Amino acid sequence: MATFISVPLKKSSEVDLVKPLSKFVTATYPPGEEQTEYLRAVEELNKLRKSALGRPLDKHESSLEILLRYYDQLCAIEPKFPFPELCLTFTWKDAFDKGSLFGGSVKLALASVGYEKTCVLFNVGALASQIASEQNLDNDEGLKTAAKFYQLASGAFAHIKDTVLSALNREPTMDISPETVGTLSQIMLSQAQEVFVLKATADKMKDAIVAKLANQAADYYGDAFKQCQYKENLPKEVLPVLAAKHCMMQATAELRQSALANQKKKFGEEIARLQHATELVKTAASRYDEYVNVKDLSDKINRALTAAKKDNDFIYHDRVPEVKDLEPIGKASLVKATAVQTPLSQKFSDLFEKMVPMAVQQSVSAANSRKADTVNRLIGSMREATNLCNGVLASLNLPAALEDLSGEAVPQSILEKSRAVVQQGGLQSIEQLIKDLPELLQRNREILDESFKMLDDEEATDNELRAKFNQRWNRTPSGDLYKPLRAEGNNFRSVLDKAVQADQVVKERYTAHCEMIALLCKPENELSAAIPSANPAKTLQGSEVVNVLRAQLAQLDEVKREREVLEGEVKSVTFDMTTKFLTALAQDGAINEEALTASELETRYGSHTQRVQQNLRRQEELLSQIQVSHQEFSALKQSNSEANNREEVLKKLASAHDSYIEISSNIKEGTKVTNSYLTQLQRHCLCSELQQSIAREPSAPSFNVPSYQSNTPAPAPGGPTPAKPQPPARPPPPNITPQAASTSAPISTPVPPGSTNPPPVAPPTGPSQAQGPPYPTYQGYPG
Repeated sequence: MATFISVPLKKSSEVDLVKPLSKFVTATYPPGEEQTEYLRAVEELNKLRKSALGRPLDKHESSLEILLRYYDQLCAIEPKFPFPELCLTFTWKDAFDKGSLFGGSVKLALASVGYEKTCVLFNVGALASQIASEQNLDNDEGLKTAAKFYQLASGAFAHIKDTVLSALNREPTMDISPETVGTLSQIMLSQAQEVFVLKATADKMKDAIVAKLANQAADYYGDAFKQCQYKENLPKEVLPVLAAKHCMMQATAELRQSALANQKKKFGEEIARLQHATELVKTAASRYDEYVNVKDLSDKINRALTAAKKDNDFIYHDRVPEVKDLEPIGKASLVKATAVQTPLSQKFSDLFEKMVPMAVQQSVSAANSRKADTVNRLIGSMREATNLCNGVLASLNLPAALEDLSGEAVPQSILEKSRAVVQQGGLQSIEQLIKDLPELLQRNREILDESFKMLDDEEATDNELRAKFNQRWNRTPSGDLYKPLRAEGNNFRSVLDKAVQADQVVKERYTAHCEMIALLCKPENELSAAIPSANPAKTLQGSEVVNVLRAQLAQLDEVKREREVLEGEVKSVTFDMTTKFLTALAQDGAINEEALTASELETRYGSHTQRVQQNLRRQEELLSQIQVSHQEFSALKQSNSEANNREEVLKKLASAHDSYIEISSNIKEGTKVTNSYLTQLQRHCLCSELQQSIAREPSAPSFNVPSYQSNTPAPAPGGPTPAKPQPPARPPPPNITPQAASTSAPISTPVPPGSTNPPPVAPPTGPSQAQGPPYPTYQGYPG
């Protein structure tokens, strides 16, 4: 479809790793088998760097594997060697120095293994992009491979964006700056999404799926374009490619969505989307023709548009909506930047896996002992609190004392009515319907007023022409022609006036049952609690003391569950002090184990300790409150008497359900019918009645063309006066298109005063009437 963007590799100067690293090994470890093993590992590391960076790399996965292994090894040895003290300097050139993509500094040399890691990871992303661009996208394997490596490249560049400043502690070269690598990451992600669009197309997936994938790809390319367009160092080829890809992906989405509209018999929408797609590919072809090839896509869209217009013009006559009125196409992303998590290579084996000094081993053992003491202290305090809580509740016979207050079950009929109300939207649904009534009424009045205005304007034009041409204007007067439409409009106006009174009745009825409708919307347990019990012992169910006690017990259960979660989190905390001890040993020559371990324990367990203390204080407060509430509950249980209003409440609930169903049904049905009738009236005023009535009128009598209408020169001043103008011919039946039917343009264009030529007579055609159901939002009157 179009050229894919790939990133060039950075180039590094040769570095001798053997001398400085071997010096550290011999100074740190005594002579012996272990030292020999580490010296041999240093030699292997130096060879690995030469293989990864010292020669041109093929655009193949085997070359990428070498880069990944070297990056993993750098991550593994970074905490084991004091690189800042080794005077080991890494020099890298800017990948875009020659202007292939982004300009920048020539080179940068830093004594930082973090800088080396950043540049190697950049090459990982660059080589992955090159491998992906070399794939054959005509087969399934090539598509899968391309998508995989574009996502890997995106993840590599995104990781550099997040870490480069902290890794270098200075301004980086332009190619690895956060802005540049952030843009590269977005470009790679966009291309990966485009590959999935191609795969979905090749797999003949549904039009709806391809449309969402393509729309998401267009969105990604648009984001990448925005990130690029304000960069002064951007070469000319990147922005046009991104802009062209954005247009082409959006056009592809519209093409697929138009096919979906055709399947749903929305032929006007189909044409609108194809027209929009045509504009997009024309933009891409006219502005970015040297970068992309849109001919195949353009031909496909044009063929579909031609067929759709032909079918609509001769068969369906569906209204073609404006592009801005079309429902937005959904989006579906199948790509994600691959997270950089070491090891990246599946074949990685740490060359210095055993490199841990004896001092570090002893410090790690002591640190683990301190960690175990901290964990045992936290868990022991929480378990002790749980035992205390269980003992207090057992002494109060809780929650057993509340279990016999569940009351009688809610009748099945009431439960069914409750479910019916909830399924129809509940209280919120009917409140919204009532809230929309004034707006619907106002809109319907505007539709009606606009319909009468159309008739008035047409009648005024007819009277003006009749007065000008007298007997020669022999068309039936508009007042007689459209009398049935005016009568129908007056009838609707009367209906709207009565609707105002009906709305007030609906509101009053709703207000009377609002409370019980709200009760029906509640869950079964709340509904059961609100219905009085027929058993004297169960009337405590709704008392405030019982509710408070239940709430306090629920809060106490939540506190206990929080402790269980906390205990699991405390046990799951894992950390290894080896790295910190290695760094301290390399920098200071000794390890302050107690200080380092205490600091790490505070970092890892400080928040847990605070949460445990808060939890214990909360339990203490709740137990105190529960004891007070239990005393009140015991007294109330002895003094309460039986309530007999259960049946009355059930009656009110049943009545509320019936009122809800009736009110909701009446409002919905009334609104639907009124909107349908009024929109139908408006369409009649726009096209049907005018077109068919005018078409039945006889044509204007033929007459000879007078000399003043011929192509002779105008008479000189003082010459003979031109003859009196003739009336225009009977207006032809208007060719009402869906767009015209939805605007407030006049029905016919009157002849301007002083005009001498009659309007051209259109060839006779069948009446054309807007198709489709009435629309709920009226667009005909001027804003």
